[in-house]
Amino acid sequence: MHADTATAPAGAPPIVPLLGLDFAAVSEQETINYVLRGIRDGRGGWVCPANLDVLRKWRQSAEVRELMSRADLVVADGMPLIWAGALQGSRLPERVAGSTLIHSLTEAAAEAGASVFLLGGNPGTADEATRRLTELSPNLSLAGALCPPFGFEHQPEWLDRIAQTLQEAGPDIVYVGLGFPKQERLIVELRTLCPRAWFVSCGVSFSFVAGEIKRAPRTLQRLGLEWLHRLAQEPERLYRRYLLQGIPFLFAVLWSALVVRLTPRGVGSPRREP
Repeated sequence: MHADTATAPAGAPPIVPLLGLDFAAVSEQETINYVLRGIRDGRGGWVCPANLDVLRKWRQSAEVRELMSRADLVVADGMPLIWAGALQGSRLPERVAGSTLIHSLTEAAAEAGASVFLLGGNPGTADEATRRLTELSPNLSLAGALCPPFGFEHQPEWLDRIAQTLQEAGPDIVYVGLGFPKQERLIVELRTLCPRAWFVSCGVSFSFVAGEIKRAPRTLQRLGLEWLHRLAQEPERLYRRYLLQGIPFLFAVLWSALVVRLTPRGVGSPRREP
């Protein structure tokens, strides 16, 4: 029996659970519309793109599960998750990557008159990324950019500076590029201070925009081979994540999805029931 997409609360997107983590069954455009609608309504939120590595860490860490439970939208940032949803019988419409949203959502924000702020990245990267985003969307309302130093999370003065900067800037959208789960920890802290802002976890996306790291061609992205392109550029840093951890976990995810598909409803299925 095919697994059905779980029923979500009224007004919220439908969800597809994978190994217990609820993914919003939304397209990239639907994600953009959801954020812009929230901005128009004066309601903030958090979009958390999650890839295979994030799902693996979610399974292993109670802290990560607690952090991600606070996100308004967890979207599938990775073709393996799209494959797992299809194999499970509860389709996710498409991949929604933070590295794509930083372009498409920013363009939509410029058209809607919403402001953006870039927080994180390597020294100078956020500034270069904002310059390039402004070139692509000349009408963009840029609220600012800030690159905290390495280890800032252990420096209360820096946490105060970040909070004060955001409160003074009052952005509608804040892209946070600090890597997982450091960026998620910071987002959880900042949301209470900036309740009208929409936060987007975007990892290494600033480096893509600034040209520090080349993103994979679209063909490789569609084939689910973007990881191979990343691995070729940063083998020492990424080989463990992709080869030693990622590949075995991918088989575990696909096997779990197949089990869900073959299990009658209500008999051991990990999906959340209405």
